[in-house]
Amino acid sequence: MVLDKVLKFVITALMAIIGLVLMNLLSPYLKTIISAEFLSMGIFGVAMTTVLSVLLGGVIGGIIGLLTAPFLIKHLLLFSLWVENQLNKMPFHEVIAGAGGLAIGLVIANLLGSAFSQIPIIGNYVPVIFSIIFGYLGINITIKKRNEISALFDSFNKNKEKQKDKKNNEQYKILDTSVIIDGRIADICKTGFIEGTILIPIFVLEELQHIADSSDALKRNRGRRGLDVLNNIQKELGIHVKIDNRDFDDINEVDSKLVRLGKLINGKIITNDYNLNKVSEIQGVSVLNINELSNAVKPVVIPGEEMTVFVVKDGKEPGQGVAYLDDGTMIVVEDGRSAVGETIDVVVTSVLQTAAGRMIFAKCKN
Repeated sequence: MVLDKVLKFVITALMAIIGLVLMNLLSPYLKTIISAEFLSMGIFGVAMTTVLSVLLGGVIGGIIGLLTAPFLIKHLLLFSLWVENQLNKMPFHEVIAGAGGLAIGLVIANLLGSAFSQIPIIGNYVPVIFSIIFGYLGINITIKKRNEISALFDSFNKNKEKQKDKKNNEQYKILDTSVIIDGRIADICKTGFIEGTILIPIFVLEELQHIADSSDALKRNRGRRGLDVLNNIQKELGIHVKIDNRDFDDINEVDSKLVRLGKLINGKIITNDYNLNKVSEIQGVSVLNINELSNAVKPVVIPGEEMTVFVVKDGKEPGQGVAYLDDGTMIVVEDGRSAVGETIDVVVTSVLQTAAGRMIFAKCKN
């Protein structure tokens, strides 16, 4: 076989090299056997000592290697078959764990061995001893603890996958100008109901700046309030706010730009603008309406329920009075005109719910 011939050549060469090295180490003792005059002679400039080392050591070592090669090859093949059978009996993950443990053990042994290598006499052997000990410990520990190690890596992978999925599934919440000026978005963010990243388009910021720089005092105050709300969300509440620098020069209306951006990044628009809400829904962009949220969290009022209200003014229709709940909900009281400026008991007759708000109709309790 080709493998046998290669192994035989390698073993013979190794034994020849070993014989050469040993003979070179023993060359000082040749002076006691062979005359110094003969050893001082040279052939082609090469000392006779070197020639004898090569001839005697190399030839003798090569002969020994040639004679012992069949025996060594046989036992080497038997050993390799034994190792192969043992590995076949072991699960693949145990083999990998053992190999990893061996590598770690050898690294530790090398680091510790270098610190003891300067010790006289035994210093050269300490790294070998450490390699055997820590290599064995590395294999043994990793195989026994393979389940714990596997669970540790699985937890790392799961956390990494969760972070990746979270990043991939992150949906931006796009604020429009009206909801920023309104200010309630800051309170909602503070409660933690808004998750993910708050996205502020650059064109919304520019519109806020224009409003804040307006010559009209009311508009100027509204714009500055909006900028203060953004600053509060970003710095005081610790919400992740991102400024998007994309602008759409082919569109003039800010609302249309918001819808375009929402479709582009698959984000949700947060607004309290009824018209923007409807346009966004028609074009397939998700909308979170602050007014709808406000209405949803208001106390539920059902027909027949009694309540006490303060009638503040006349209604539009003859005989009607108008009152308000603490949350600002309007109550139209039939025949309540005569009770303007008074606190009366009323009975709820119906409730009108719209995206713009809620209106309660009631009548005076007899």
